[in-house]
Amino acid sequence: MSETPFDETDVSSQDGASSLVEEAAVDSAANEEATPEVDKVAELTGDLQRLQAEYLNYKRRVDREKDLAKQRGRDEVLDSLLIVLDDIDRAAQHEELAGGFKAVADALRSATGKHGLEQFGEAGEAFDPNFHEAISHAGESADVTVTSLAQVLRQGFKVGERVLRPATVIVVDPATEAAPSDSASGENAQAAVPETADSADSAE
Repeated sequence: MSETPFDETDVSSQDGASSLVEEAAVDSAANEEATPEVDKVAELTGDLQRLQAEYLNYKRRVDREKDLAKQRGRDEVLDSLLIVLDDIDRAAQHEELAGGFKAVADALRSATGKHGLEQFGEAGEAFDPNFHEAISHAGESADVTVTSLAQVLRQGFKVGERVLRPATVIVVDPATEAAPSDSASGENAQAAVPETADSADSAE
């Protein structure tokens, strides 16, 4: 009886296959062990991003509140100075600004201007209820095409587009076309009557 010869190639193939199986098993186990770590990193990253977004929102809110507080404080100070500026305007209208008083008035106007305070309200301007407070009506005028300021009794003040005090004014409306009077209509009717009578005589 003959013996089957020993084939070393088959043994090598089996050993190689076994090694591949073992490597695959090791890689699979490593992946399974790494998955919890990857999930943990993703969770921590998400938490960090949420905290960062919350911090940025908080910072924006705090900065906005600080700006509003600064704005309110500035407006209160400027508002307290309006009556002084009114006195300066009245003195200027009566040509009483001179010498040291004028220097102080100019310095005050310059200081308030640096903080954004602007004066408005001039006769002839179009009336705007957002900036003007009308207390009287001066009738109509052919010199204006829209309701306008006939007289400014007290200047208004604003910072940017925010009105601290509206201007106190008297307004005038544009003139409207007069309707034909009753007397004119009567004259036209009387003028038409003789014409009708003459027509009747000529017809006879």
